[in-house]
Amino acid sequence: MAKSSSATTVDEKDSSKVWGVFSMVAPLLAATVARKGLNISWKAATGKEPPTNAADLRTDLSEALLWAGVSGTLVAVVRMLATRRAAGYYVKSTGKLPPGARSEA
Repeated sequence: MAKSSSATTVDEKDSSKVWGVFSMVAPLLAATVARKGLNISWKAATGKEPPTNAADLRTDLSEALLWAGVSGTLVAVVRMLATRRAAGYYVKSTGKLPPGARSEA
């Protein structure tokens, strides 16, 4: 029995909503876990809490720059990987790319 076009539209809207939730939750959760792990690693390596306030002049500039570079890079990479993992799960579940995931290049 063939699906009607209205049933297909509802399925596409539902899967689009699912992707919307996945694409927001997965990277945020991954970034939170990465940041916690990074904070623990920083404290273990330096014996100090990671710099949290850019205006605190008691933190060496080199230390603040190192923290910004390492934490920013790690969080960005982890968010990207989580988004790709969520997209892979979406493809396995629906058989197609998530909305907005197709490259136009």
